[in-house]
Amino acid sequence: MVLPDILLIDDNAIRAQQVEAVLRFMEYGLTSVSGVDCQAVLQNLQPVDVVFVGAAVEKQATLLRLVSENCAETPIFLLVDKAAPPVSSAIQQMVSRVLEWPTVHSTLTDALNALPQLHPPKKNKSHKGLAGRSLAIQKTRDLIDQVAKSEATVLILGESGTGKEVVAQALHRASLRHDKPFVPVNCGAIPGELLESELFGHEKGSFTGALSSRQGRFELAEGGTLFLDEIGDMPMPMQVKLLRVLQERTFERVGSNKTINCDVRIIAATHRQLEQEIQEKRFREDLFYRLNVFPIEVPALRERTEDIPYLVSDLVGRMEAAKRGSVKLTREAIALLMQHHWPGNVRELSNLIERLAIIFPNARVDAADLPEKFQAYEVPQGAKLDWVEPENAVSENKNPAQVLGEKPVPAASGSAVQLPEQGIDLKEYLTDLENELIRQALEECNGVVAHAAKLLNMRRTTLVEKLRKVDVA
Repeated sequence: MVLPDILLIDDNAIRAQQVEAVLRFMEYGLTSVSGVDCQAVLQNLQPVDVVFVGAAVEKQATLLRLVSENCAETPIFLLVDKAAPPVSSAIQQMVSRVLEWPTVHSTLTDALNALPQLHPPKKNKSHKGLAGRSLAIQKTRDLIDQVAKSEATVLILGESGTGKEVVAQALHRASLRHDKPFVPVNCGAIPGELLESELFGHEKGSFTGALSSRQGRFELAEGGTLFLDEIGDMPMPMQVKLLRVLQERTFERVGSNKTINCDVRIIAATHRQLEQEIQEKRFREDLFYRLNVFPIEVPALRERTEDIPYLVSDLVGRMEAAKRGSVKLTREAIALLMQHHWPGNVRELSNLIERLAIIFPNARVDAADLPEKFQAYEVPQGAKLDWVEPENAVSENKNPAQVLGEKPVPAASGSAVQLPEQGIDLKEYLTDLENELIRQALEECNGVVAHAAKLLNMRRTTLVEKLRKVDVA
């Protein structure tokens, strides 16, 4: 469930303050404005999931019409005081829901959780490994979706370490061949004299060391996808033979004159600029045009640094699934990672996360714990990091500790607690003591509920429930 972005418009200053405090504590994104000042805000407003509107009875219709004109199809919740007169049917037709204030926590959360835009379609499983929300990676995912179902040859371009094989695998998973083999071969890692046998197979005795017949990658990929990684490193003689296969869809094993038909989709990838390689006579122009039917450019990590938090989460999740350890990075640590140039792209980031998991197993990594090359960067002061998950977020507004109030707590420090002569309400005393310790833990952790819960040795959900009982009657 994603947390909604809320616009709060209310001329009742006291009610607005109460609603704002509760919504911010519940970690919803919130913009708050008075009814008098709302017109300019509405005209320049980024899309929100719901608008809370509070106004005097005589102003409700005017304000609701203004909101409807500027927030078309956005749900509107009308806030009314419990003592207010019933809302007219005309006003009820203008809003999605009428909420009496003050309300209870369950009513508020049920109303927000019922919003249809908070239940997006399930994540496309074919996009596994393509984490992020940047426009660059979204464009890559869109291109994958466009071409996946076709039989077109795809050429994946991008720097080393950007995840070209991840894109190739995503294409295969989304294709009509997804239940057939995905066979990768690195054309730059296999010596030229062995590449022909690797791709097309060989017969027994066809060359020294050929002790038995062997299938090549084309046969192994029959009906599925053959991924030719680093195609730009393929020797020129092999480029001629590959071109023939692409044109005729037939080949022969090394040492055989028997023609084999193949039904294979080709996906190729390279970090090289093939147009330049053609000019320098290192790559065949006709092969380039055969491969470049549908090009997909994978962006460098430095071009989508806003995706780093999601990539870190994805990489850690994969390590945990493979039982190779885990690690947690603070917001400050991620802020430093987002300033790095990343010449090795996602591969460099993956190596860093794996190294941190070894050095700090199942621990929390702060900015100071990162390698020396990251220490030259500074954490931006007051930077808003929208990507931070709620349980890891530092509140940028009201500290959740403030909902516990300033009620004095009997001293519980010193060598011993003394029972007053007049006696004590033990239940109230323990409740106040618990609230005070929670408040101190939240202040110590800068309002991060998850960290405070760890400090108090309790579950985060337990701590949240205790805070909600104090904050929302």
